[in-house]
Amino acid sequence: MPLFIITMLLGLVAAAVPVAAVLGILSLTLDEIFMRGRRSLMLGDFVWEQSVEYLLVAIPMFILLGEIMLRAGIAVRMYNAVAQWLSWLPGGLMHANIGSSAIFAATSGSSVATAATVGTVAYPEIEKRNYNESLFLGSIAAGGTLGILIPPSINLIIYGLLTNTSVPELYLAGIFPGLALALLFMAVVVVACLWKPHWGGVKVKTDWGSRIRVLPDLLPPVMLFLAVVGSIYAGIATPTEAASIGVVFALIIAAINKALNIEMLKEAFEGTMRSSATIMLIILAAVFLNFVLGFMGVTQVMLETIKELGWSPMETMIVIVLFYLLLGMFMETLSMMLTTIPVVFPIVAHMGFDPVWFGIMITVLMEAALITPPIGINLYVVHGIRARGGKFSDVSIGALPFLIAMFVLIAVLLVLPDIAVWLPKQFYG
Repeated sequence: MPLFIITMLLGLVAAAVPVAAVLGILSLTLDEIFMRGRRSLMLGDFVWEQSVEYLLVAIPMFILLGEIMLRAGIAVRMYNAVAQWLSWLPGGLMHANIGSSAIFAATSGSSVATAATVGTVAYPEIEKRNYNESLFLGSIAAGGTLGILIPPSINLIIYGLLTNTSVPELYLAGIFPGLALALLFMAVVVVACLWKPHWGGVKVKTDWGSRIRVLPDLLPPVMLFLAVVGSIYAGIATPTEAASIGVVFALIIAAINKALNIEMLKEAFEGTMRSSATIMLIILAAVFLNFVLGFMGVTQVMLETIKELGWSPMETMIVIVLFYLLLGMFMETLSMMLTTIPVVFPIVAHMGFDPVWFGIMITVLMEAALITPPIGINLYVVHGIRARGGKFSDVSIGALPFLIAMFVLIAVLLVLPDIAVWLPKQFYG
């Protein structure tokens, strides 16, 4: 049964069938073959019950927050400010790419939005300051992955929904690994530019006066982060309410910057509706697949198979990590999470792993998939912003050193899980 499911899933993906359709076809086919279509009769009621889930409202809210940030010009000011503070390091503005991505990630919750925003602002600097184009583009693609790890994160909300894990705990757990990964990315740039100094381009001229003057441009994203995440842990708001608070703050900031107008709101709303509709359709199809698999007993079959293999929990986890790294080469990250979590998570929970820790581990693995060719979506986003064009392999090669940094973090999380779970334990006991 599991072999049939995996074969059918990979076959549909290879045939370039849209992800939501893949999940829906798989669910209905399994139900028809193994349960004579009985679960399909419940599809209408099931979809309605799942679609009114309160937590799901946070997803379009965070998408709208990122859209407003992008279109109100907040991101451009933020990048220029970060550049003044980090460009003295070997690698210059490549550190600004990573630092700006980390800050923008703390407000948008989306890796694609982070990579596209920072990339659009940073790209002209390559030719202007004579950077190594491949490494520079790789730093943008890698920095963009921070959007799904540093809270608030849309992917962590979806993981919490699928596994019934506390989203506030997941947000806390993502802070230290997210910051650690940003530092590892910066370390990669430093090592590369010490090895090949000419890759670091012409440094930005700055002084302490300039750095102090741009500090106000860093306040909007910091205020948004405090409004969203701070309201959750102060007990003022749930994650869904916090997302709405973030949207209100973003609108206020846009108004202060004189960027709030009907045209900007129209573009932000259209982008939000497009992204939300796609994500919600995939989520509902994935949840129904989970429902069907539960009735079929697939999870129990998988658990029994793992027991018969006699692997230790750590050996099993290493196999799961390798499975996701391999799968990430061929599947889009959200699709990969929604199709595999219903099967993999019960095995992980049965082995005694902390669900909060596994949420962070799976998110880092999703980040790796974002910059792993041939399907790494961030690679395509960054390649798409190149005005002069060029080979796709330039971006892929430039991202490889940062992929190694992710492997280091994955190894550290396996050996020292407290990096992820220490903060939630301190806050929630």
